[in-house]
Amino acid sequence: MNEATIKPMRDRIMVSSGSPYEPIIGFSRAVRIGNIVAVGGTTAGSGGGMVGVGDPAAQTRAILEIIAKALKDAGAGLEDVIRTRTYLVDIAHWEAVGRVHGEFFGDIRPAGSMLEVSGFINPDWLVEIEADAVVRFAGG
Repeated sequence: MNEATIKPMRDRIMVSSGSPYEPIIGFSRAVRIGNIVAVGGTTAGSGGGMVGVGDPAAQTRAILEIIAKALKDAGAGLEDVIRTRTYLVDIAHWEAVGRVHGEFFGDIRPAGSMLEVSGFINPDWLVEIEADAVVRFAGG
C-alpha cells in the first residue's frame, strides 16, 4: 500500500491513498476541514493489491484498517467516527460484514447504514465503506 500523503489547502487537509486515479477523477481518501473528517468509499483493493477475494469479512477487515489509517493521517481515530455507510453487492453478506464492523466499532457504535448495490468498478469488490468523523478537541 502506498503511504498516505497530507496536502494542506488553506484549512483543508487532503489525505491521499496514492492512487493514480485521485488527480484524474478528483478525489481524496479522506478530507479534513476543522474538526470534521470524511473518508470516501473504501474497498479492499484501495491503495494496493486486492485483499480477500470472495470473502466479505476479510474485505471488511482490510477496509476498516485502511479507514483507520486514513483517519490517523487526518489527525482522528476510529473513536471519532460518528457515521458509517456500508455498501454490499450481496445483502446476504450483511451478518459477516456486520460482525467485523462490530469488532472495530462495538463500543463506539456510530450511526450506520448498510445497503445493497448492483456492483462496483471491480467485480472482486464485495464491500465498500465510507466513514464520517468529528474530532473532539482537548477538554471538549
